[in-house]
Amino acid sequence: MSDVVIQATNLSVDVQSKKILKNISFQVHKGEVLALLGGNGAGKSTTIKTFLGLMKPTSGDVSLVGVSVPTNPDVVRKQVAYLPESVMLYGHLTAIENIRYFLSLSGKQKSDEDIAVSLKRVALQSSSWHQPLSGYSKGMRQKTAIALALLRDAPILFLDEPTSGLDPVAIDEFNRLINQLASQGATILMVTHDVYGACHVANRIGLLRDGELVGMFDAPAEGNIDSEVVHKAFAQGSAA
Repeated sequence: MSDVVIQATNLSVDVQSKKILKNISFQVHKGEVLALLGGNGAGKSTTIKTFLGLMKPTSGDVSLVGVSVPTNPDVVRKQVAYLPESVMLYGHLTAIENIRYFLSLSGKQKSDEDIAVSLKRVALQSSSWHQPLSGYSKGMRQKTAIALALLRDAPILFLDEPTSGLDPVAIDEFNRLINQLASQGATILMVTHDVYGACHVANRIGLLRDGELVGMFDAPAEGNIDSEVVHKAFAQGSAA
């Protein structure tokens, strides 16, 4: 389909002869949120690193907007914003200074008004915009990083354990923001071990276990994916 933005096709990745990913395939369509759910060692981070061009497939392929990442790594820089579990921003700089600095590195020119609109969009309190990030909570740092991603005009977002370390209020805010971005056309792949968070924000959930995609769960037309069904499947793998 023409609206496929993120695609893994028979993807396998070996590291030092150990099979980390084993022939997985999935697609994420424009405006969709796919969560890859799995425990430690399931292959979640390897999947994202392969899409970012940091690891190469042993076999199969990963593509963004129909372009193979291993053969055209520039597609990542132009199309993707990546939010790692530990957001890499400078603590001695304010939110606005961080955003200006990282935009300059990527060659983007944005006005003060553009930056203000983006920070308001992620609901970062205006009183904190000129405070150093060393005093920010993790949720506030994440909001700053997402505002930066929006200003880079990246249509694809990769999120690695985005709700780790957030309090319940911050998680609810984050989920609302992700749903809003998706409704405005962003395509989002997140990896997480948080069953309930994934069920609240994702259109689909793929269950990764020992490098294999062992299940896929779709949200109904109205409402969220049934967390009890997903949790039961997730727990079966944990107990195995």
